Amino acid sequence: MRILITNDDGISAPGLAVLEEIATDLAGPSGEVWTVAPAFEQSGVGHCISYTTPMMISQMDERRFAAQGSPADCVLAAVHDVMKDTPPDLILSGVNRGNNAAENAVYSGTVGAAMEAALQGYPAVALSQYYGPRNRDLDDKFESSRQHGLATLRTLLDKGVWTQDDYGIFYNVNFPPIPGAEVQGLRACRQGFRRDMGFGVQPTTSPSGRRFLWVTGAPQGEPTADGTDADWNLKGYISVTPMRADLTAHDALDALKAIE
Repeated sequence: MRILITNDDGISAPGLAVLEEIATDLAGPSGEVWTVAPAFEQSGVGHCISYTTPMMISQMDERRFAAQGSPADCVLAAVHDVMKDTPPDLILSGVNRGNNAAENAVYSGTVGAAMEAALQGYPAVALSQYYGPRNRDLDDKFESSRQHGLATLRTLLDKGVWTQDDYGIFYNVNFPPIPGAEVQGLRACRQGFRRDMGFGVQPTTSPSGRRFLWVTGAPQGEPTADGTDADWNLKGYISVTPMRADLTAHDALDALKAIE
């Protein structure tokens, strides 16, 4: 198996090293793991592409490249340039430092890379490691993803739903914020929503007197609705959420017949 890996934390991020270990085991002795990842951190860029500016790409090692662009750019660079003659069988994004459950998935460059992969017609999975008080002080903060990532991906490849339609399914996987030995299992679930927990801004003034705004986050320990991704993560389970890039609110279409 030939696997492409990328992320949004940058090519030097520890989570990418974890993913490389997982992908190497998944690819097997005769497989290949290719890396095309952002040269610098690109957290929170979502599905952004560098449509108006070129991106420089540099080869760092055999089958390892850094691109000055977004995670989605890295997927485009890989499938249309770096790997155009040897396309990947699977594209993996992560392992992100922090969760991409609930509304975080909308902003996530990790998820954005998997989304672009699906739009390009490739099976893809985004993987993220939830942080919390029970794992952030561990020697290996990625313990649960490192220990359970391979089995999770093998299960998805064996039993997951993979489609070849216009907006193909990709997967958003989040590992719980607990030690690896305490992970309870997998749960297939929908995306949750943290109410009153959205992003905001914090004004500040620089020493030169100029005004700036810092984007602020919110506590990540608040549960979402029962049975949704972050809810299962906080209960010790790995969440697996099937997603599509189709943004249509299908549940509203019948009600809108009245406007025709």
